Amino acid sequence: MKKFLTLALGLALSLALLVSCSQESEKTIKVAATPAPHAEIFEVAKEILAEDGITLEIIEFTDYIQPNSATESGDVMVNYFQHVAYLESFNDDNDTHLVNVANIHYEPFGLYPGNVASVAELAEGAKIAVPNDPSNEARALLLLEAQGIIKLEEGVGLKATKLDIVETYPANIDIVEMEAAQLPSTLGSVDMAVINGNYAIQGGLSVADDAIAIEDGTSEAAALYANILVVKEGNEENELVQALIDAMKSEKVRDFINESYDGAVVPLF
Repeated sequence: MKKFLTLALGLALSLALLVSCSQESEKTIKVAATPAPHAEIFEVAKEILAEDGITLEIIEFTDYIQPNSATESGDVMVNYFQHVAYLESFNDDNDTHLVNVANIHYEPFGLYPGNVASVAELAEGAKIAVPNDPSNEARALLLLEAQGIIKLEEGVGLKATKLDIVETYPANIDIVEMEAAQLPSTLGSVDMAVINGNYAIQGGLSVADDAIAIEDGTSEAAALYANILVVKEGNEENELVQALIDAMKSEKVRDFINESYDGAVVPLF
């Protein structure tokens, strides 16, 4: 009888430990993000979730493929690094089933001075660098058009490419296409560059202090290029996902964004 009681007690304790571990794992949410500003913003949400006993495990990636692959496979529950246009393109190209569950912020493009300090100083044949990936190049060209530097074929909008430029002011402006991440380091070799918000941050540039012009926050681009929280289809209503959304749309996160990035990151909530 004594051995039976000891065995029963041991089994009960083991079961309790299993339940405890199970409950603990259920309170952990794994997320993927690129370093700045996404992982930094997640760190603020992590503090908020911890108050409710939820652990946010942040895994950083430096590319745009692995975070989506990890979300599709279930290795992480949520990712935060991309905009709507990129997500749609990724799903189409990879037959993935990823969905947007929350618009969090917008990173306005900025036009930054290189060898000249203002649009008025641009001379014939000036070189202006822009991102070479299709969606971001279109945004860059629209910003240049808004500043009166180029004129695009009517109606091309966010599908614009270098081939759609019909005029430049002054004449023969040379649009130099290059990897977005390299743009800040090329300012010394071009007259101006249009730079993504996240790469401007990483390059030590302030959109508020350094940019000659920035994208309009009410533009078509601002809506399409909102940076979003993404999950695999079917996880939209998951309780931990919903808790993360609430944390990411909190006043604490909004204040952190506004105080940390000098206008290079704009909250959308």
